[in-house]
Amino acid sequence: MKEFTVGKNDAGQRLDRFVAKAVPLLPASLLQKYIRLKRIKIGGKGAARDTRLQEGDVLQLYINDEFFETPKPDNAYLTVAVPKLHIVYEDENILLVDKKPGQAVHPHDGAEYGKTLIDHIQAYLYAKREWRPREENSFTPALCNRIDRNTGGIVIAAKTAEALRILNQKIKDRELDKRYLCIVHGTPSPREGTLTGYLFKDAVKNRVYVTKESQKGAKTCITQYKTLESRNGLSLVECHLITGRTHQIRAQMAASGHPLLGDGKYGKLDKRYDRTYQALYSYKLLFDFKTDAGILNYLNGKQFQVENVDFVAEYFPR
Repeated sequence: MKEFTVGKNDAGQRLDRFVAKAVPLLPASLLQKYIRLKRIKIGGKGAARDTRLQEGDVLQLYINDEFFETPKPDNAYLTVAVPKLHIVYEDENILLVDKKPGQAVHPHDGAEYGKTLIDHIQAYLYAKREWRPREENSFTPALCNRIDRNTGGIVIAAKTAEALRILNQKIKDRELDKRYLCIVHGTPSPREGTLTGYLFKDAVKNRVYVTKESQKGAKTCITQYKTLESRNGLSLVECHLITGRTHQIRAQMAASGHPLLGDGKYGKLDKRYDRTYQALYSYKLLFDFKTDAGILNYLNGKQFQVENVDFVAEYFPR
């Protein structure tokens, strides 16, 4: 229990608004619930959320200690009252989540505090008490791969340190097969093939450039593609990343003359289509281990897939 004494400058405020500022980690829905349950009192008595505070009022807050911490990236999950996750698969070691376009995976991607995918994953595991950071020196759940904010698809989260170590190595050794669906302008020729080149990243502009010739700082980029269907000037394409570079599919398809639908960074927005971000989805994941995977050997050969990709249903309805 914590106590707060209302000062002169805070007098006249509503109870719920005062507590929201005093305890910024406490989710708004939980704040209202605690007021109803009389876990937030004035002078030892319950009060309505719109009660106007008086100078000298003493508030008793019967709230868990972690909510009184200073807000920072590693406790942002506390602000998530109801985690919103589209779970593809879960076991004691990993969690596969279908991230929807528009959500950042990490805080440093410019996302609002407490709104990222990792915030919701940590809040979900904390609510299940599978992760108890304050009761033991526990491993913090972490992501093994990243997807751009406006790209959707399967993201892998490790629930244990051993799972994270193994998966990071398997990703580095290219023992995970990830397939993407995208919609491009025009029809690739040939309809199936391999795009190769060199990719240079401009960190200041957060943009990459693809060239045919090697240059200083550039890395090889290879993408295999297969055109699944063409209709009305657009093509539905499946891509397989042989290398995994920043914005690789977007940049290579644009360099080939077939930018992604909705991709204003590497292509040009077409006013005929109501789409302002890239039609790109990491829709399929296969665990294709070539070497021992320790505690994760049971995943070898397993495949997971997102069945409903929004832009497929919109532009290529069955």
